[in-house]
Amino acid sequence: MASEKVETVVAGNYVEMEREEEDSKSAKNKLSNLFWHGGSVYDAWFSCASNQAHFLHFVAQVLLTLPYSFSQLGMLSGILFQLFYGLMGSWTAYLISLLYVEYRTRKEREKVDFRNHVIQWFEVLDGLLGKHWRNIGLFFNCTFLLFGSVIQLIACARVWSFLGLMMTSYTAWYLTIASLLHGQIDGVKHSGPNKMVLYFTGATNILYTFGGHAVTVEIMHAMWKPQKFKMIYLIATLYVLTLTLPSASAVYWAFGDLLLTHSNALSLLPRSGFRDTAVILMLIHQFITFGFACTPLYFVWEKFIGVHETKSVFKRALARLPVVIPIWFLAIIFPFFGPINSTVGSLLVSFTVYIIPSLAHMITFAPSAARENAVERPPSFLGGWAGMYSINIFVVVWVLIVGFGFGGWASMLNFIQQINTFGLFTKCYQCPHKA
Repeated sequence: MASEKVETVVAGNYVEMEREEEDSKSAKNKLSNLFWHGGSVYDAWFSCASNQAHFLHFVAQVLLTLPYSFSQLGMLSGILFQLFYGLMGSWTAYLISLLYVEYRTRKEREKVDFRNHVIQWFEVLDGLLGKHWRNIGLFFNCTFLLFGSVIQLIACARVWSFLGLMMTSYTAWYLTIASLLHGQIDGVKHSGPNKMVLYFTGATNILYTFGGHAVTVEIMHAMWKPQKFKMIYLIATLYVLTLTLPSASAVYWAFGDLLLTHSNALSLLPRSGFRDTAVILMLIHQFITFGFACTPLYFVWEKFIGVHETKSVFKRALARLPVVIPIWFLAIIFPFFGPINSTVGSLLVSFTVYIIPSLAHMITFAPSAARENAVERPPSFLGGWAGMYSINIFVVVWVLIVGFGFGGWASMLNFIQQINTFGLFTKCYQCPHKA
């Protein structure tokens, strides 16, 4: 009994990892660990904030198309949806962290060794709820990551997360300052929202903005003490809001309805050294993010063909080719940044990020014995288990109706319109037509 209590307290914290943490505190390794070590709370924050930034930073999308979403939603709805979905995304990330700690603690009690194995979200679902939930999680998460990687076109150590975050911050504040200095264009109009299709397309784009949960479990698995993950995602989301709200509001204020035909915010600002720097940083960031989003897909594929635990770098690199080639091919077929973003948000992110974690948490702790023996219980200010279940039910119903229902309808119409307008394998997407 005593040993079980100890394991519960140090869930996910092996002796080897404790030694690594102690070593990392030595003066000799301080500079190296600042950039390269991956188990601390600070590193997890960098990874989460950068991961959120990755899913914000599709060229002509999300961060660059949030002003476009504001033109569809209007200023007030745009701000409210960002705050609302940011909070909702943090909530479901919290649920995933609870399920991960619960799964890993149960497995540790069974003496399972994870030192050469990266735990992923579908394995958490499998261990807690069975193979049917595993298959559902695999389908939505892998499809989501596939299209997320298509949009991105590696794996990030801390230095890449740090650089990615700096790139995102630079571009966001460039958009804000440049728009304010530019001022409002002549005859600027802010007519949104004026069409239901545009309104729900914009809302779904913001739903996707805070859907950077695809590597949450992998980030937790890299931490020395994953139970400290609880508030990290919320803090990362708050930081991201300091980038997205000012930039989207400033660009929409300056250009108004002109954004309805210019989904890339950078295209409206005059060319300068600062603008060129932002463009170059975004291009670099896409390659970093491509690897970041592909990593979980690599792990799933490696486990499927049985090479995940091999020490041969050549074998693992060769095994990853079947993952990369289809992604590049799809990116060439459908170069429709915004429409893919909204469609993936409504049809995939709605389930992967919001609905499945909420349902999985409710079902996992439905038995009274599971609630009594839970590794982490709901905080009292939420109203205990009743309050947590109420929030979960609200998330499921809202996202199912607004995100998947109305959002799916609007984004599919928009996606079909883009194909009919520009065609497949288009050489130049949304380029002005020559006379």
